[in-house]
Amino acid sequence: MSTAATDPAATNSATDPAAPTTPLRIGNASGFYGDRFTAVREMLEGGALDVLTGDYLAELTMLILGRDRMKNPDLGYAKTFLRQLEDSLGPALDRGVKIVANAGGLNPAGLAARLRALAATLGLDAAIAHVEGDDLLPRAADLGYTDALTANAYLGGFGIAACLRAGADVVVTGRVTDASLVVGPAVAHFGWQPGDHDRLAGAVVAGHVIECGAQATGGNYAFFTEIADLRRPGFPIAELHADGSSVITKHPGTGGAVSVGTVTAQLLYEIGGHRYANPDATARLDSVTLAQDGPDRVRISGVRGEAPPPTLKVCLNRLGGFRNEVEFVLTGLSIEAKADLVRAQLADGLATTPASVDWTLVRTDRPDADTEETASALLRCVVRDQNPDTIGRAFSGAAVELALSGYPGFTMTAPPGAAAPYGVYTAAYIDAAEVAHTAVLPDGTRVAIPPPERTQTRVLEPAPDAGLPEPLPAPLPDAEPARTAPLGLVYGARSGDKGGDANLGVWARPSADDAAWRWLAHELTVERLKTLLPETAGLAVTRHVFPNLRAVNFLIEGLLGAGVSEQARFDPQAKGLGEWLRARHAALPACLLKGSEQ
Repeated sequence: MSTAATDPAATNSATDPAAPTTPLRIGNASGFYGDRFTAVREMLEGGALDVLTGDYLAELTMLILGRDRMKNPDLGYAKTFLRQLEDSLGPALDRGVKIVANAGGLNPAGLAARLRALAATLGLDAAIAHVEGDDLLPRAADLGYTDALTANAYLGGFGIAACLRAGADVVVTGRVTDASLVVGPAVAHFGWQPGDHDRLAGAVVAGHVIECGAQATGGNYAFFTEIADLRRPGFPIAELHADGSSVITKHPGTGGAVSVGTVTAQLLYEIGGHRYANPDATARLDSVTLAQDGPDRVRISGVRGEAPPPTLKVCLNRLGGFRNEVEFVLTGLSIEAKADLVRAQLADGLATTPASVDWTLVRTDRPDADTEETASALLRCVVRDQNPDTIGRAFSGAAVELALSGYPGFTMTAPPGAAAPYGVYTAAYIDAAEVAHTAVLPDGTRVAIPPPERTQTRVLEPAPDAGLPEPLPAPLPDAEPARTAPLGLVYGARSGDKGGDANLGVWARPSADDAAWRWLAHELTVERLKTLLPETAGLAVTRHVFPNLRAVNFLIEGLLGAGVSEQARFDPQAKGLGEWLRARHAALPACLLKGSEQ
């Protein structure tokens, strides 16, 4: 493997006297398909920007767009982005702000064509470009992607850079990595080359921080009560420098906050280990240093980069079958017996047993409750089958027919509906040289983007940290007195999905002293996690230590089944997993609890 820091052939554009000395201001206006619609206009009007990015794609989104494309081959892109630019394209051109978004989804060429038509209708002279080559569906059979509905390789940022260098005002892409939306503009602006791994890795880290919109400015933040105004948090900005360092901030006067804590939380979101692989560079997350740089400003520095892996990750979605569910409300006494009765009655009422039947009893009831709702528990039944008729009208009818012959107080949160298709996500890997990464410039010229010449010698999944040390701080003295309290009084957490796996990052509260980090590093082991979260006990769990962030990250394999679209859990993206851990009680050193809420 080679890195920019050790490879004499790697160019050092950051020391080039011709390189820009002012930071490149890159904002984000979307973290998912369905994010705040007005954010594009708000970011354009809220302050100075050079580039505005938008992330619209996720594994589930690709499935949604795949179903759109099945109905109409001219679709397959994020339709809201087109509507947003009806209102914002003119202001962006007036301000000289470039727009880069992966809203092209499965049809970036189609979206680019619609944008050109929009510009003509608005009387605007806009240079529109797009990036393609990620869509591998036409080759799915040859590549062994059986029954694929979507098959898209994650591309890097050099195609975006080529479009911007050719004068594009708007660049839309298909499935690039989320961080590539920042890497591309940085490459175009600073003149970085493929061997500039440290600088590229710095942009990858900045891109990872701002890719999820308001999650970097206080959204979904564990210690949210410490933020003065979270009613409408602003969207984040990365001020990127030529050496790859950056400052994360937001427009003045917007809600939320940018702190070491909010940035730490986002850095730990949906990661695996120390090596964060991207198509242009592998960022070493264990090298990241954060520092408060003023109000709502956090400086990211020290990022080390390594060569990218030799392969690109591929997002595969296929239709897994059909799904239906019903939720019964059980009130008052004998909750377990009522649940047993309805399970037996529904099984007897089905002429054909579905391929999969999952029951979950959620005990939300309390003894001697003073409201009916708090006296009630929820019994959920989820069924799956390849035949929609088996779990459609037949299942719904069998459930509804119990209304007058079932347990006392029979009611449902809502009658079950028709069977709905669900998807199954899997990841694959393909040699980067086999993917036709292509930049289609504003004048229609097609530019082939070559794969990196220097790569890692191996694929980084599933053991990205092989051979890396994990330095631990000194443990706390054994004689330290302890008190039982919720972990969340001292520790923050951020969790999310990685296909069928979940990640769970835990960090010491920013205001806590080093004793909190020392306890975390030594006490929150894999074995301890499995005790605190029994649902993980039978699964493979890997822990990674991040001393610079005073954090640990757990990768929990298989917790989410076949991914979010299968909805194997009631929290299919593991968004609340970290908050469950924070609510668990443990024997914490009393010194850590001084000043905490009791």
